[in-house]
Amino acid sequence: MTDKSKKAYWRENVKYLSILMFFWFFVSFGCGILFKDFLDQFHLGGFPLGFWFAQQGSVYAFVVIIAAYIIIMNKLDKKYNLN
Repeated sequence: MTDKSKKAYWRENVKYLSILMFFWFFVSFGCGILFKDFLDQFHLGGFPLGFWFAQQGSVYAFVVIIAAYIIIMNKLDKKYNLN
């Protein structure tokens, strides 16, 4: 890899990380803490939705984010011929 392609690869990697971290922050902090009172109007499995996000939703979201990162990075590696 040339220095130019290394920088482009890293730039895309950081962009994807930033987007995924935003979703993680939104689900864990936003839905579990900031929007808890609004979400508690709704119920999931007998529990207020804000409580559910604080206890379970952020964990599920984190697992989905990890899976998305794996898929995205595999595509990025193929794009830059790093397989």
